[in-house]
Amino acid sequence: MKILSTHDLQAIMQRAENALRLREQSNKKIAEKSCGLTIGTDHLQILVCGGTGCTASSGHLIAEHLQKALEQYNIVHQVEVITTGCFGFCEKGPIVKIIPDNTFYIRVTPEDVDEIITKHIINGHRVERLLYIDPKTERVVSDSKHMDFYRKQQRIALRNCGFINPENIEEYIARHGYLALADSLLHKQPIDVIGVIKRSGLRGRGGGGFPTGLKWESAHKQAADTKYVVCNADEGDPGAFMDRSIMEGDPHSIVEAMTICGYAIGSRQGLVYIRAEYPLAIQRLKTAIAQAREYGLLGERILGTDFCFDIEIRYGAGAFVCGEETALIHSMEGNRGEPTLKPPFPAEAGYLGKPTNVNNVETLANIPIILTKGAEWFSSIGTERSKGTKVFALAGKINNVGLIEVPMGTTLREVIYDIGGGIKGGKKFKAVQTGGPSGGCLTEKHLDTPIDFDNLLAAGSMMGSGGMIVMDEDDCMVSVARFYLDFTVEESCGKCTPCRIGNKRLLETLNRITQGCGTEKDLETLSTLGHVIKDTALCGLGQTSPNPVLSTLNNFYDEYLEHVKDKTCRSKQCKALLTYSINPEKCIGCHLCFKHCPADAIIGDVRKPHVIDPNKCIKCGMCMARCKFKAINVC
Repeated sequence: MKILSTHDLQAIMQRAENALRLREQSNKKIAEKSCGLTIGTDHLQILVCGGTGCTASSGHLIAEHLQKALEQYNIVHQVEVITTGCFGFCEKGPIVKIIPDNTFYIRVTPEDVDEIITKHIINGHRVERLLYIDPKTERVVSDSKHMDFYRKQQRIALRNCGFINPENIEEYIARHGYLALADSLLHKQPIDVIGVIKRSGLRGRGGGGFPTGLKWESAHKQAADTKYVVCNADEGDPGAFMDRSIMEGDPHSIVEAMTICGYAIGSRQGLVYIRAEYPLAIQRLKTAIAQAREYGLLGERILGTDFCFDIEIRYGAGAFVCGEETALIHSMEGNRGEPTLKPPFPAEAGYLGKPTNVNNVETLANIPIILTKGAEWFSSIGTERSKGTKVFALAGKINNVGLIEVPMGTTLREVIYDIGGGIKGGKKFKAVQTGGPSGGCLTEKHLDTPIDFDNLLAAGSMMGSGGMIVMDEDDCMVSVARFYLDFTVEESCGKCTPCRIGNKRLLETLNRITQGCGTEKDLETLSTLGHVIKDTALCGLGQTSPNPVLSTLNNFYDEYLEHVKDKTCRSKQCKALLTYSINPEKCIGCHLCFKHCPADAIIGDVRKPHVIDPNKCIKCGMCMARCKFKAINVC
């Protein structure tokens, strides 16, 4: 293990900056050299997205094929292949970016590699068919800066994702990594560090939005010989992948932030609680911790000071409730992952009964840059009560699925239509679910709502950890509420009666409604019981679990009425409420539906119109799938 000084950090930074200089320059000024890349005069870099999404789509094979092609054409010394973290534009992955001309290739396959090398790298001509086409102008866009997806984003927590090699500590140092730690240890007292975080206005990005500086201050004030710093990397919301992407693309920012927190509150030990379902994030986090130890940035006498701090990884089994800090702590202790009533808060009595500070991944990712650029810089971004930016996992019926980061105060309309590119297939926007299972469904009337903690709460939803799922006209909001509640019931720890029993009764009521057995009295039950659960459940997850039901009741009451009074589902998603019939004018008696009906519910002779027996029909939709003449009606 080395013991580095700030002089050593500066030397590493200068050395590593050479590797990043091309990327920095290409970000500041686009090099329009589509026909001018010259091996020998230009040192070229090929950045390959190494996030989980692109890796699952053969991104790792693309990187391997690129390296083999460089060897085949004997240009290994002039061209470098670098695997980065997530670029964010998941809809268009796998993504490959060429530096210094900033060419952005989308949906690359291993079969495209040879053409990229021979045509672009060797001969200096872009591969046009792999370039992004702007859907509005239908013009080819070769650089990400000119894409609407990136135009309104401001990457702070994601500042290094898709830019550096996450497994190279020197590239992180070249981006001013660990300078915040050095400055804190050598020039600031712990209370000064906490003061910067308090003045910045940073609030917890895990869902609760509690001021981070106050949380650190509370742990700092506790008199104890042992304290703990915990990183909550248990990201359990359906459709959420913000924390995972940060750990995969910039793990050193988490290591540095935890170490700074340890110094600020007086802790020598950090623990990362991460779900075992994140193998790539775990691997890169392990690599970052090992490299930090090797460079003397973790362990004994960090940067030659008396401060000692180290980090361990603890694995979770994927329980949603373990995202709640007290349940997470119990799980790390080897106990059942159940929340406990607060106070005492973890800052007073947490892991093993000792003062413990718990922050989620995105919160920690903001810490180093806040200390480097200053509290005033960070607080100048966002709204009055919600400072900085927020990372969202944009998913659902949206054209540009991906990972985005926008300043607080950006409207839902800007996110969905400007960054997200609007609704798939030209369908009509219906709702957006923010905050995962704990959030609510917002409608068209909320599209101009500025996104921040308070505005989303006032609208009947919440920020949550950052999941954002968009729905279109084909989605049934009763079924959507049932889906989220089904998830909550499955994931409930069962400790408190309101969550264990109350949510199960809510789910049973929703099941009756979607099966055509509901009554108007059931709608009253949903509202009354939902509010009781909100008021009486033990933990924050239980208290917010009725939000999908209550928000859809509030915003889509007419759909609920249709389900219970008219026994119909306008979106045709509730199978029990559907009726299948055959249009005799379109049916030619081809017998395909007859042959494939699993319930023998179709009657008719060959070349004569068929009919469906409603008493036998199980509403599987097989007849509609097989009919070539669009003769099947559903109502």
